[in-house]
Amino acid sequence: MKKHAIEISNVSKLYRLGEVGTGTISHDLNRWWHRIRGKEDPYLQLGQENKRDSKGGEYVWAIKDVSFSVEQGEVLGIVGKNGAGKSTLLKLLSRVTAPTTGSIRARGRIASLLEVGTGFHPELTGRENIFLNGAILGMTKQEIKSKFDEIVEFAGVERYIDTPVKRYSSGMYVRLAFGVAAHLESEILIVDEVLAVGDAEFQNKCIGKMNDVSKKEGRTVLFVSHNMNAVKTLCTKGALIERGTLAATGDIQPIIDRYLTSDAQNTRVLSWSDADKPTKGEIELQHISILDSKGRLDNAFTTSDDVFVHVGYKLKEDLKDLRITASLLSYDGAVICCTSDFTFQDSARLRTKGEYESVLKIPGAFLNMGKYFIQVEIDIPRTKLYFKDITLEFMVDEVVENQLGVTINPKPPGLIHPILNWQINKR
Repeated sequence: MKKHAIEISNVSKLYRLGEVGTGTISHDLNRWWHRIRGKEDPYLQLGQENKRDSKGGEYVWAIKDVSFSVEQGEVLGIVGKNGAGKSTLLKLLSRVTAPTTGSIRARGRIASLLEVGTGFHPELTGRENIFLNGAILGMTKQEIKSKFDEIVEFAGVERYIDTPVKRYSSGMYVRLAFGVAAHLESEILIVDEVLAVGDAEFQNKCIGKMNDVSKKEGRTVLFVSHNMNAVKTLCTKGALIERGTLAATGDIQPIIDRYLTSDAQNTRVLSWSDADKPTKGEIELQHISILDSKGRLDNAFTTSDDVFVHVGYKLKEDLKDLRITASLLSYDGAVICCTSDFTFQDSARLRTKGEYESVLKIPGAFLNMGKYFIQVEIDIPRTKLYFKDITLEFMVDEVVENQLGVTINPKPPGLIHPILNWQINKR
């Protein structure tokens, strides 16, 4: 039976908005007076739900009653929308800040990379910061020396290793910071969404290294990312954070499915849920969604994956010449191509009363790496417009499995990247 590397029991974190810390001196004295009398903190009852898109009082629970455990050698992916509380949870685990209530037990040393420059002194050189971080983790000078060359080679900053890190670019900063966190002898590695600062080559090296430290070295990894391809590739288990609470834990694929279908992601993957069903005239729109080849909602694909756009609708009466149009847009809004399910065959132009689903397949090996949008419109040409500019978003990465885990190749030029046929004829 595996041991638990991390145990989190009923952990909560209360913040006072607009203030440094959790309150004023008068509040701190009041809390201290209640505590020495054995009474509950009076401000714990004032905290409100972590909901960034609504107004409320000055106290908010960034994390509320979170409990779960992580086994030794496990790679846990923590997912959730911006502002859900993921970074706060990692700061609590890294002991950057203390929980308001609850307890955290960690077996072993923790190396964390929560933001660019974590644990680095800007006036010190890269060399000096490596030794400083190792000392903070409790390593001897000899142990740090034995890892030094490996860290520098991984980070690719050998030329600048004796330059103060305040002169580093953000990419160089995070390269060295990840190299230090991953190579020094910590039992637990915590990585927040900082890998997005690096280029594709660096992301590939980081994912490969995290695979190594978990599978070969038996170290525990906690990984936060909005890149679902990276999460699916690297993680075996997942935790979904919603509005400061733990919504679900378990195997990574069901967690990703729930994350993508939650209210937090409706604007990105599912424009309308079955509960909304907007109606215009003779049409009730039931859903518009992006699915993978297995019929699962998704917004993260590779260049070899087929992408399916499903449009479900109900006709309240017979309609002739109805058209579902989908435009594929680049990240900057340029229209790449436009297609529709409209047919000029007389026998197919009439759609009788009932429920329908129009499905568009975008074949694999067509899209380049990057962000894309699908814009859906429903109309009768030159007669009536029912729905316009319903926009869904998805990402495409080029992912190739290898012995290290995953390779992200450099992005070739172009908005699309179809595989075209070439012939070589000797004359």
